Amino acid sequence: MMDKNAKIYVAGHKGMVGSAIYRELQREGYNNIITRTHAELDLCRQDAVEKFFEEEKPEYVFLAAAKVGGIEANQSALADFMYYNMTLEMNVIHSAWQNGCKKLEFLGSSCIYPRLAPQPMKEDCLLTSELEKTNEAYALAKISGLKYCEFLNRQYGTDYISVMPTNLYGPNDNYHPTHSHVLPALIRRFHEAKEAGLKSVTCWGDGSPLREFLYVDDLANLCVFLMNNYSGNETVNAGTGKEITIKELTKLVAKIVGYEGEILWDSSKPNGTPRKLLDVSKAAKLGWTYKTELEEGIKLTYDDFLNNPMRAER
Repeated sequence: MMDKNAKIYVAGHKGMVGSAIYRELQREGYNNIITRTHAELDLCRQDAVEKFFEEEKPEYVFLAAAKVGGIEANQSALADFMYYNMTLEMNVIHSAWQNGCKKLEFLGSSCIYPRLAPQPMKEDCLLTSELEKTNEAYALAKISGLKYCEFLNRQYGTDYISVMPTNLYGPNDNYHPTHSHVLPALIRRFHEAKEAGLKSVTCWGDGSPLREFLYVDDLANLCVFLMNNYSGNETVNAGTGKEITIKELTKLVAKIVGYEGEILWDSSKPNGTPRKLLDVSKAAKLGWTYKTELEEGIKLTYDDFLNNPMRAER
């Protein structure tokens, strides 16, 4: 168990996941949380990361920093996604180990699992068949991070763990028109269509893929829970165990935003993985379950969007 006064470093505290972990730690009474903005510490610079860890010596690390994006962003910047994610995670994990960090938690993504993995996906299906091509670079970087944690445990007896979230959404999300994930992208598109009085909105694919969504504050609650209650080489899935088609999701978002026009589909655009449902029985056995249902979470996220400065970015 982490002491309430323990020095805890949250890497990526300005992002959606990192900021949620920061909020959760504060909520639970942890009072020695350290952070650095990207301007203060570039995690891709090995010398800078080593200096930071030598000076600060954090006892616990939540590694939530990452370069993220949806299908289009992943496809157009494969090399960038691989380099940035692999470099920053290796720098942080390695420096944490060199400086005697008691425990590190690595945040991955459910895209690490094979494209056609048996559903729902269990933690042990990792590397059993090929990855989804549209986010292969990101997935390979995340797999490398979680494997490095596992190998440090095996070789040096560290206590480094990893958690693999499903699709996330919530406060501080990225609402960029082309570089965001599906749910924030839909919130933005339907809001702007409503504002402009558009009669229809066209979405990518045919609406058939099934997706699972976890509210980011629920993930943060699990992250702190696992840091205190789990040790092991295998990752832990983070999700709800419930899924919804993209078509139904668009209807739900349109309803919450108040867009009443027609929803059209462009089947020439990629669907991505046909189905991505996590088996969340491992987290359940440890004693954790999610709290926020999808409709409630989308309402909270839309409220955040309306007050989010990133909404103005084009």
